Amino acid sequence: MSATVLAPFPWTDVWGQDDAVHTLRLAAEDPAALSHAWLITGPPGSGRSTLATAFAAALIADSPDDEATMRQVLAGTHPDITVLRTEKVIITIAEARALVERSYFGPSNGRYRVVVVEDADRMTERTSNVLLKALEEPPEQTVWVLCAPSEADLLPTIRSRVRSLRLREPDVESVAELIVRRTGADPAIAEQAARHAQRHIGMAQRLATDDAARARREQTLRAVLGARGVSDAVEVAGQIVQAATDDAKTLTTERDEAERRSLLRTVGIAEGQAVPPAVRSQLNALEDEQKQRAKRSLRDGLDRVLTDLQSMFRDVVMLQFGRTDGLINRELSAELAAVAAAWPPERTLVVLDHLAQTRESLERNVAPALALESLLVTVTSGRKP
Repeated sequence: MSATVLAPFPWTDVWGQDDAVHTLRLAAEDPAALSHAWLITGPPGSGRSTLATAFAAALIADSPDDEATMRQVLAGTHPDITVLRTEKVIITIAEARALVERSYFGPSNGRYRVVVVEDADRMTERTSNVLLKALEEPPEQTVWVLCAPSEADLLPTIRSRVRSLRLREPDVESVAELIVRRTGADPAIAEQAARHAQRHIGMAQRLATDDAARARREQTLRAVLGARGVSDAVEVAGQIVQAATDDAKTLTTERDEAERRSLLRTVGIAEGQAVPPAVRSQLNALEDEQKQRAKRSLRDGLDRVLTDLQSMFRDVVMLQFGRTDGLINRELSAELAAVAAAWPPERTLVVLDHLAQTRESLERNVAPALALESLLVTVTSGRKP
């Protein structure tokens, strides 16, 4: 692996985005190069949020040497940065209105007030309209930074009011190098994780450090390859949904319980003590929020499975057209070669098309088991049900 030159603090955690870092460093240092609103776009895992927070740190700090302030911004404890990140399916109008209201406050002790909206693509049209005026006529010392996968994910009226900055996808080698630096993972495992995650930095880090996650991914792909009929399709679909559900519970249960204990402790209720009626509404609101987060976590888990399956059938198409380089799932090359030889390319393309439709169906709240059963029937038969 070639050594990567790190940008100075606070940009040290931004990986493989030298052009973007150069643009934002210049904007933070020169008011003439600064726009009042930015849109950072790039594929999942490219580091949009990391770059946005580093930009905020550079904007709020008094000078490039003001490391104490920058560290406070990166830690999320500085009063002049407001970050909206949602673990729900959508960003609500109420959340957007609260954000707009805060954007009109002047900076308390930094050079600028910075408002960061992660996953801005989760805004509905009505929610986006709440932001329009604030983006068009923000206070002189307020800077908005929106993050989304692509410009097309936002309304044209939003896009016309921001300066766009598109991130590039880091290559596998760069992501693997970052994972080794961050976690001390074995370089071979880091390379495999970066390849399987398709250069998504967060997912690559999880795969590199979680033996169970790597095993679960391989088991899922082999189960789909081994499905032969409708009964297999139904069984494997159930296994995938159950695994995603268990994974989501693992990620959310401990946090949910900690939040519940924290709320009860804040209002002075001891562990095991009955919850008085006056507090139940707060507890119910917390539980509703946690349910929304669990729903999002399950959907994200299923989406990762679909991404893995897309990578596998993309490899099959490459083999069918005589390409053996650049395979994502090299560990399954023998099994994938057998599928490539047994299927016509048209059948693989039908499966890939159904995979994309399944992802859209899950976004529309179609029952996960039904959506996956339909997909796997297509895999086993070559025809959409």
